[in-house]
Amino acid sequence: MERFGFVGLPNAGKSSLFNALAGGGALAAPYAFATTDPNVGVVKVPDYRLEALAEMSGSEKIVNSTTEFVDIGGLVEGASQGEGLGNKFLAGIREVDALVLVLRTFSDADVPGPTDPLEHLRVVEIELTLADLESVESRIDRRRKALRSDPRDHGLVAEVDALESALQLLSDGTPLYRADLSQDRRAALREHFLLTNKPVMAVLNVGEDQLAGASELASELGAALPGSEVLPLSVQLEAEAAMLPHDERAELLEGLGLGEGALPVFVRAAHDLLGLRTFLTTGEKESRAWTFKHGWKAPQCAGRIHTDFERGFIRAEVIAHDDLLALGSWVAAREAGQLRLEGKDYEMRDGDVVEFRFNV
Repeated sequence: MERFGFVGLPNAGKSSLFNALAGGGALAAPYAFATTDPNVGVVKVPDYRLEALAEMSGSEKIVNSTTEFVDIGGLVEGASQGEGLGNKFLAGIREVDALVLVLRTFSDADVPGPTDPLEHLRVVEIELTLADLESVESRIDRRRKALRSDPRDHGLVAEVDALESALQLLSDGTPLYRADLSQDRRAALREHFLLTNKPVMAVLNVGEDQLAGASELASELGAALPGSEVLPLSVQLEAEAAMLPHDERAELLEGLGLGEGALPVFVRAAHDLLGLRTFLTTGEKESRAWTFKHGWKAPQCAGRIHTDFERGFIRAEVIAHDDLLALGSWVAAREAGQLRLEGKDYEMRDGDVVEFRFNV
């Protein structure tokens, strides 16, 4: 299950975003540090393909893939020196898969704090960078000492090299996601759980009166955060809609021109950020969605179901979800000769429906 950590200044809308995505559970209040302990929510990833396959197969159960969100208290400038509540909150997101920077652009007389998203970005990046710099400084001497004791340890050589590169960049004030670090160096740093060594996306929290120009606002922020997805959302409206029954929610979202709502839009962007795709299985007992990394071969994907499937992989019977739905059943697809038999070198595609054959 993929985990996303929300980071931002007080009153940027992190807790409201958590509520919009997780359907409530976080205190969202117009004052700093309303969140003192991390809020953690697990949500089902909506997938229309899965629902359609379950209906076709008459499945007893539908099992969506899931995603976890972690909302922490707000950062303030100087948090690394103990300002506000310091950066103690950051421990709650060190092990997430990606960071979501929540940056505010709406104005509200009842909600204190800056409304310039670039100012939000500046402060957040400084504090994340300083937190990582402290982590690297506290560890690098021990790793150098270990390397002097065992200079032939190739793993230690790579780790110290990566830490020294990170130390230089962070000392210069550069978060690692902005740096041109090699994949090998990033991998060597992974065990240190550095915050800025994670993929990053931004949610631009716009007001209801800014919806018409949201794309332009997002483009301006994207220019300041190159290579990162910027997702404009009216977080408060989305949070209010998330608390309504499904029919009323859909009506409200349509009336406001918000489309399908925050969760599917956010999840698609987040999955793209991490290079995630989805394959599906279907039958009378259950229809289920499984996430995998882009570029994975069939045996690796089989291992998502059970390690025995990967270890004893023989072949996969595969069909695109839309082709299967058009034919109406797995049996009909087989009779029509539309099931492809794929071997160990087959690279799975998003939306593949599959049955794995294995023997252990």
